[in-house]
Amino acid sequence: MNATNDTVTPAAADSGASATERFFTDKSSSVADTSPERVSLLAREVLEAVHATIRRHKVTYDEYNALKAWLIGVGQDGEWPLFLDVWVEHVVEQVATESREGSKGSIEGPYYVPDSPELPAETTLPMREGEEGTPLLFQGQVRDVSGTPLAGARVEIWHADDDGYYSQFAPGVPEWNLRGTVVADENGNFKIHTMQPAPYQIPTDGSCGKLIAAAGWHAWRPAHLHLKVSAPGHQLITTQLYFRGDEHVSDDIASAVKPELILDPRPTGDGTGHEVTYDFVLDPA
Repeated sequence: MNATNDTVTPAAADSGASATERFFTDKSSSVADTSPERVSLLAREVLEAVHATIRRHKVTYDEYNALKAWLIGVGQDGEWPLFLDVWVEHVVEQVATESREGSKGSIEGPYYVPDSPELPAETTLPMREGEEGTPLLFQGQVRDVSGTPLAGARVEIWHADDDGYYSQFAPGVPEWNLRGTVVADENGNFKIHTMQPAPYQIPTDGSCGKLIAAAGWHAWRPAHLHLKVSAPGHQLITTQLYFRGDEHVSDDIASAVKPELILDPRPTGDGTGHEVTYDFVLDPA
């Protein structure tokens, strides 16, 4: 535990409850916009895939009851947002953005919080005094697909701290720690000073952890920055950026890494940290 982070290790249930509450606050209204015909089609095909798996592998009653107990546990632990975002969302994201010409997207994950503090084009993210980790300068430009800079583009950024904890999802971490909405300058440029995040394991003391242990998987996500980049008249892009050399870039538990999203960190001129440059290209709305 960091000397600057005098917190109790968050339990999966606590994190799951926070993620579930955040989902119902921000996104649950989309359910009302789905037609009964679409619900019927998707539900039937998902159930048919489950039935086919049972028949193909001759699932036993003991295995069925183990699954039933695990599904109940996921709900009790509040881990449906975690389960779906780790093992399902990456395919939904691929389908949703397959026609885009601009920058690649990635999963949002369960730890996004809207309305983070608005910050100028060159800024330092909110952080604790003595925040642990390696200083990182993340800089770049936001353009449209024709190459025109997008003045005033908004770059929302959030990431875990050096212990793998996200503000508002772990006890004792300041509300907006390592979160902000950076407004690019007149040339679409931004410079964000923060701390380089570390790889972390998704919570393993709940039902998702039980699945990982039973299947003999690992629980690691590579270090990453979360971003939402937007500008009027253009499609919002949600993405994650990773760091070359991270041992889990090739086997991310969430299957969210794409080659185009891997950064090449280099030493800063004064040798006190790393810097990376990444430009965003937004498609027209």
